[in-house]
Amino acid sequence: MIRRLLFLAALLVAVSTAPAAQPNILFIFSDDHAQHAISAYGSKVNQTPHIDRLAKGGTRFTQSFVTNSICTPSRATLLTGQYSHLNGVPVFNKFDGSRDHVAKHLQKGGYHTGMVGKWHLGSDPTGFDRWIVLPGQGNYWNPTFLVNGKKLSIEGHCTDITTDLGIEWIKTRPQDKPFFLMLHQKAPHRAWEPAERHKAMFKDKVIPEPETLWDDYATRPTALPINEQTVARDLTRRDLKLTPPADLKGPALQKWMQVKPMELEVEGKLLTGKELVKWKYQRYMRDYLACVQGVDDGVGKVLDYLDETGLAENTIVIYSADNGWYLGDLGLYDKRFMYEPGLNVPLLAKGPGIKAGNVPSLMVSNLDLAPTFLDLAGLPVPAFMQGRSLAPLLRGEMPKDWPSSFYYRYYHDPGHHNTVAHLGVRTATHKLIHYWKQDAYELFDLTADPTEQRNLLHSQSDADKPEIAAKFIELKNELTRLKKQYQDDEQFADSATWPKTSADGPFNDYQLIGTKSVPEAIQATVQ
Repeated sequence: MIRRLLFLAALLVAVSTAPAAQPNILFIFSDDHAQHAISAYGSKVNQTPHIDRLAKGGTRFTQSFVTNSICTPSRATLLTGQYSHLNGVPVFNKFDGSRDHVAKHLQKGGYHTGMVGKWHLGSDPTGFDRWIVLPGQGNYWNPTFLVNGKKLSIEGHCTDITTDLGIEWIKTRPQDKPFFLMLHQKAPHRAWEPAERHKAMFKDKVIPEPETLWDDYATRPTALPINEQTVARDLTRRDLKLTPPADLKGPALQKWMQVKPMELEVEGKLLTGKELVKWKYQRYMRDYLACVQGVDDGVGKVLDYLDETGLAENTIVIYSADNGWYLGDLGLYDKRFMYEPGLNVPLLAKGPGIKAGNVPSLMVSNLDLAPTFLDLAGLPVPAFMQGRSLAPLLRGEMPKDWPSSFYYRYYHDPGHHNTVAHLGVRTATHKLIHYWKQDAYELFDLTADPTEQRNLLHSQSDADKPEIAAKFIELKNELTRLKKQYQDDEQFADSATWPKTSADGPFNDYQLIGTKSVPEAIQATVQ
């Protein structure tokens, strides 16, 4: 009897000290989802009950940034944990799939790895056991997908299809391995084409206007006055879903769709000036928010599936977006600029080991996601990654040595929307932006001026104040320090040095295999 008791005691000790099973990791990524278009972040324009489930049951980061706020560079940083100047993707160029990145390490560490949805890196995914991706930006309706040298289409709306592909991928995974799935939605990327059921939800809603919709850019003369991503001047007929003349075809139709109307007849009334801007804002926001609703429904469907199958017990779910977005803030749509709406992205996580109701205030970024995935999987973080694992923060810890400043750099100039190239540093209280080609600076006190209306360097009388002059010097020095720390040696400062490849194809070498169902499409991922 004593021997049996000793044996049972030893067995209990062995079980209690055995390493926990590696968790499944499901990373849900959307495109251009503004942090302030999520109700858990205090949205004034919509409700996102399913994304909110992650916040309620897990962790919500309030200061989560991107290093370069456009699609392809952000996705390269997600994979590599590196800034654009090191991962080789400063603009919309192709990612070199031979580079080392997070999925390859998870694959080697015993994970079944997958990539489903919007990839937008030009090259075929590497490091993934099974993948099916949109070519370039992809289409909202009846989208085409690339898979193992083949090209297929699936009927329906891209958001619904991507969600269903993700669930089918999980259903058909090997049962003897943990999984890592990157489930990437196209929505709510421009041109904002929601499913009809979501469009109907916003048809008659009046969306509140942001307080800075009518921003005159008075203290920020370098870049904002010449930008081409304003609600007032730059939404096209395609963006506004205007009906073209029936006889227009081909290039003539495309030319018509790209016109930016400055007067419109709406319900028998000619709109111009402020009235037209208000109408444009409502039209844009209803479509954008309807696309967001589709993403939120997709998150709910996936979470329900995990709950129903018992997978939720050992699955960490993380939600984020590739870029921030302007909801009319500063008079803008799109991203790119380092102002707060474009810099901030949602980041929420729920699952085993993650503290519920946790709201860390420390600054984090997409640079940190690759190290986090590896750390959560119990795998070492390679030295080439420049980010830091968020695992301690997810547990509710507050490391004393956490970075207190963040470095940003946007290159695509000349490029879309005439956004002037810039770099900058953000701290808990201040932000300094440097437009390096013009050698012009903007300095903001984010505590006193959270909407960044007053550039403290615009007025000479302000700039000469001792406290402002001292802060300017302090942040310029910090910017220099961060550039050195992150090995930014101006590798892509000159557009002549940008790689000449494209993340948008062409994708002509893939074999067409016709229209498929979701199960058939996932079956095609098996090599």
